[in-house]
Amino acid sequence: MCVKLGLPEYCPQLSFGLFIMPNDPSKPQGNYMQNDLAAAKAGKESFPTDIVSMTVESGWIEFISANNVALRVAFLGPEIARIRYACHGEFQEDFSYAIDDTAEHVAMLPDVEETVDGWKLTTSALTLVVERSPLRVHVLRPDGEPLLVEEKGFHWEDYHEFGGEIVKMSKKLHGNECFYGLGDKSCELNLRSRRLHLWGSDTYGYGKDSDPLYKNIPFYIGLHAGGAYGVFFDNTFRSFFDFGHERETVTSFWAQGGEMNYYLIAGPQPTDVVRRFSWLTGRHELPPLWAMGYHQCKWSYRSEEEFRALGAKFRELEIPCDALYLDIDYMDGFRCFTWNREAFPEPAKMVADLRADGIRTVVIIDPGIKIDPDYPVYTEGKENDYFCRRGDGPLMKGSVWPGECVFPDFTRPDVRDWWAGLFKGLIEDDGVGGVWNDMNEPAVFEMGTFPRDVRHDFDGHPCSHRKAHNIYGMQMVRASCDGVRRFNGGQRPFLITRSAYAGTQRYCSGWTGDNVATWEHLRIANLQCQRLSMSGMSFVGSDIGGFIEQPNGELYVRWLAMGVFHPLCRTHSSGDHGDQEPWSFGERLTKVARKFIELRYRLLPYLYTTFWQHTTHGDPFLRSLFSLDPFDVDTHNRAEEFGVGDHLVVCPISQPKTDGRWLYLPKGNWYDFWNDNPESGKDEVWTPAPLDRIPLFVRAGSVLPMDPVRQSTSHPPAPVRELHVYDGLLVERESVLYDDAGDGYSYKNGEYCLQRFIVAGTEKELKITRTEEGAFSPHYDQFEVVLHGVVSAKISIECDGNRLEPEVRSGGRVFAVTVPRDFAMLTVSK
Repeated sequence: MCVKLGLPEYCPQLSFGLFIMPNDPSKPQGNYMQNDLAAAKAGKESFPTDIVSMTVESGWIEFISANNVALRVAFLGPEIARIRYACHGEFQEDFSYAIDDTAEHVAMLPDVEETVDGWKLTTSALTLVVERSPLRVHVLRPDGEPLLVEEKGFHWEDYHEFGGEIVKMSKKLHGNECFYGLGDKSCELNLRSRRLHLWGSDTYGYGKDSDPLYKNIPFYIGLHAGGAYGVFFDNTFRSFFDFGHERETVTSFWAQGGEMNYYLIAGPQPTDVVRRFSWLTGRHELPPLWAMGYHQCKWSYRSEEEFRALGAKFRELEIPCDALYLDIDYMDGFRCFTWNREAFPEPAKMVADLRADGIRTVVIIDPGIKIDPDYPVYTEGKENDYFCRRGDGPLMKGSVWPGECVFPDFTRPDVRDWWAGLFKGLIEDDGVGGVWNDMNEPAVFEMGTFPRDVRHDFDGHPCSHRKAHNIYGMQMVRASCDGVRRFNGGQRPFLITRSAYAGTQRYCSGWTGDNVATWEHLRIANLQCQRLSMSGMSFVGSDIGGFIEQPNGELYVRWLAMGVFHPLCRTHSSGDHGDQEPWSFGERLTKVARKFIELRYRLLPYLYTTFWQHTTHGDPFLRSLFSLDPFDVDTHNRAEEFGVGDHLVVCPISQPKTDGRWLYLPKGNWYDFWNDNPESGKDEVWTPAPLDRIPLFVRAGSVLPMDPVRQSTSHPPAPVRELHVYDGLLVERESVLYDDAGDGYSYKNGEYCLQRFIVAGTEKELKITRTEEGAFSPHYDQFEVVLHGVVSAKISIECDGNRLEPEVRSGGRVFAVTVPRDFAMLTVSK
């Protein structure tokens, strides 16, 4: 039996496990959305009826139902459709904090075809089938097969307690469908069979299935045999996502207010979806190079003497480091934008001396402003009415670290401008290098967060905290970013935030919050950072070693080994649980910690290039295994293996007393980074992992750029850069290498160097060709080319027609040769 959904007909047996559509979606079908079950049983849910009109406007197509529900469909290119409903025919003013300026005004019209059952809106990437009776929207692939099919589709319930509507959407699940995304959730990567909740929360010591957490990114990826797609539900109210938890054949999402306003993003690959989502909501700015070095943090380094000694210890032990952090105890009574002059008598000199040794200082700033008539930030904010107020007019007051506080309304442009101006002292006068925004969910000790009646401007769209809560932290760090940028002398800003909404990546990096020093949390941190990267927020890391409690040395170095591959590499801890610097666990483990941090610095050319790929193309920095080979079902539920950039796969050790592990490699051929052993993909492999190793594999045919170790990215670099070339038989693969000044914005005016390497291998020959663009001259004038996997008793090498004599290493398994940086072709005859 086939049920018509317009054209063509849909047969369940041909639709990847789709179930037959209910004949009348206006009637409740089973136990739908447990929190609204009473409403469903009482028949209080409302649905669109039949479409009675369709109009084509300059930027969208609008459909009106007989009961005055309006649907607007707009395309932001062939691969992105915006689907927006108004329950009673009137749309709210169009406004979003999430959408990037470059995407805001992009629009195209699809081909529109009216059919017997409705309309088909077609682009080169997808077709939307709009059903006439009743109004529903389904999505087809270019070949006409179903990608996303509505079940009940759009419906709503009147929200009697607060007014407005609870807006809901339900869609059919494919039988083999998997789901990924939603930001920093701590559960397993595949969200199938879960219900999750977005309402930013201060979740100290959260666990494996704690929910909600700090960040609010209402974006997920669906993956089934028909390919991948993305859904971005741009609604800032408290929202929920159900991936077959209540009914195993249905996925749904809903919010306690606002509009049903979502973007459908076509694949077919998961990385295609992430690239398009990052275009829609904006990408991280290219960070200063020092921000990708090793960072050390603790709650708290309590004096100038202790802080200076910390920097000196890194240099004494020759452990590379680029940034040290000051938590709330550097302030005068926890008052933001002040210094405790007894503990830090000369902050500007301290910061300058550390910077001269290649170490930046990063300081914390929280949103709570202490109520103190002698505190200029409080008095100025109060005089100008910059602080949030309750529904009936009193100031919103709550206790955080300084005691009773008030809180700026960061959704007001004038408040953001005022807040940005407060950074002059820290950034311009004292030379602070970066800012760390914490407690910005917002967290309040007595109540957890603001009461729901607190009012916000919402950039000229006044609302309650119900609507503004999930973007409060985003708007705080936006204002802080403006301040750092205003006073840092034209350098690239560096900020880090705990709370976020989609689009926050335009302003800062993020971390995963107050985790715990356990093996389970090491694994959780791995999954969270992957998930955030695949949710558009690539510049992320965890508190290495755990914030709460103290790890033993084994746990710390295993966590550090993973953390050096995360974009943000920072150890952070609660100092009252014990020390957690790299030398805190004895001399033997200090050597291991140094080795991994040195590996981070050795790999910085590759990691910085990977970040450039993200900022330029939207490629996720960390890539979950399912995204590396999405049509291999064995990757769909693998969680611990992840890709870093184009050419590396990492798999942390997540259990104690382990000297190796099994892991799954995606398709293709790979080399073990540590011993050059070749491995074939699409299979499980065992790899040894003593305490000073992490399972790490390099893709065959790739070029891996590396540098000699230096103690800081500010220290002079070596004149020779290494190119590690991994032979790939019958493979032609491109690798890229990006260089610029490492800070400032001259790269936007062409002052960069982008080199592309093509590696082509046969049984008899390996060729490496190089091309270059950009006006920047890198610090090195030679490459040391190191050849891995070339199986031959003797090889000959020519560079641009000149014969070279290779150095033989590792018992004949590795060959090395030095060539000019501007070489065009290197030929290796086996």
